Amino acid sequence: MPPSGPNTELEKIFQETGWTLRQFAQAVNRAATEAGAPTRYREPSIHQWLRGHLPVQRVRPLVLEALSRKLGRAISLADAGFPVSPTEAGSAAQQDLVEDLIALGRQDMDPSRRTILSASVFSATFAVPSWAEAVERSSLVTSHRFARIGTSDVTLIRSMIRHFSQLDHAMGGKVTRPSAAAFLVNNVAPLLHAPAKETVRSDLLSAASEFCYLLGYMAVDEGAHGLAQRYYSKALELAAGAGDPSLYCLTLHGMSSQAVNAGHAPAALRLANAAAGPAQEVSVNMRVHLYAQQAYSAAAVHHKTEAFSMLRQAESSLSKAEPESGKSVVGLANPGLLAYYRAQVEYSLGNVSRSVTEMHEALKPLRGQGRLRRRVLDTSRLADRQCQSGLLEEACATWGLALKEYSHVRSGRCDEQMRVMFARLRPYLRNPHARSLFERARDVVPRHIAPR
Repeated sequence: MPPSGPNTELEKIFQETGWTLRQFAQAVNRAATEAGAPTRYREPSIHQWLRGHLPVQRVRPLVLEALSRKLGRAISLADAGFPVSPTEAGSAAQQDLVEDLIALGRQDMDPSRRTILSASVFSATFAVPSWAEAVERSSLVTSHRFARIGTSDVTLIRSMIRHFSQLDHAMGGKVTRPSAAAFLVNNVAPLLHAPAKETVRSDLLSAASEFCYLLGYMAVDEGAHGLAQRYYSKALELAAGAGDPSLYCLTLHGMSSQAVNAGHAPAALRLANAAAGPAQEVSVNMRVHLYAQQAYSAAAVHHKTEAFSMLRQAESSLSKAEPESGKSVVGLANPGLLAYYRAQVEYSLGNVSRSVTEMHEALKPLRGQGRLRRRVLDTSRLADRQCQSGLLEEACATWGLALKEYSHVRSGRCDEQMRVMFARLRPYLRNPHARSLFERARDVVPRHIAPR
């Protein structure tokens, strides 16, 4: 069907960006690559869209995301002059939170849908609900008439959170998330509609929030950033419903970590600052995590003074930190954690050699099978930074340690570190250490990651 006329709404937004046609196409292509479905749009396609031709449906969210990132605000389908279906036009506030959760989990369980979900793009302008908005949203959870729930139901959920969290840390999110999503759909979500005493209901909402946070964290590990944001959004709403500022802050912390590692530093700092807002209402241990993430995010946008100030606050709180009560996904802050964040701050500010020193300290506590994925990630990061510092032979030895354990994890982040390793080594293949590691790695790393 031919267009009825030029898309004046899209033209107006395009003029606001200051882009050329080529820059617009490149921005859409970048978003598509992040989503795992690369495109190769060029100027003629953009020209056609401005004349009124519609991008294919799966590309429209990528166009909106590219525009949103450039302008620093959320651009909707209507803003861009694209058609809005009745489903998309419906207010999210009128939808049942529990039904949303079940639908999301079912899609995640379905092997035929997981690839589509995983390809959803990270939104740099994701609308994070305030505490008051999340409380209002969670109030839509209504009780149905079936068997009342008690503390044993909450205990079961918390036991499964510990179980899935341990599996995730040991093996990675790729193998753990489908089972966790099934437990969410079949065991957690239905209980949210059940009658309960007020104290039990609050504990249940808190446990459900922590479970959604864990699923979001697993999705990040697989590289499914858009899906992770959806799980994190549910975690925020449930935390507010439970009156649990600690979980609300934890989720914003996770979203900030996701953003900074995905290369969206301004969004990361915005989220980190939001997480630290109610810091006095949470435990000292949680504050250490929040301050450290603020430091990393500030460094990522080159706010050096702010970054080191927040690091000092984290360090001064460390000695008072105690284990979290009832939280399975929040570890006790320790010197190794702060060494990791110091390494990230130094690296973000361009001090690669200092980052190497701190990464050595960060790795010391990561012994044992339970921290396998984190050890592979951080060992690979250390090797990369050694290589950038000119310590090629040391880097090869360090990458060799990561490679030995890599085959035992199923993690998108670890896969990405292997891609980085191959790219770093390629210019040095005349060096026998680099060549030996390169060839050895090709026998270990899956074919779709290793160069051939």
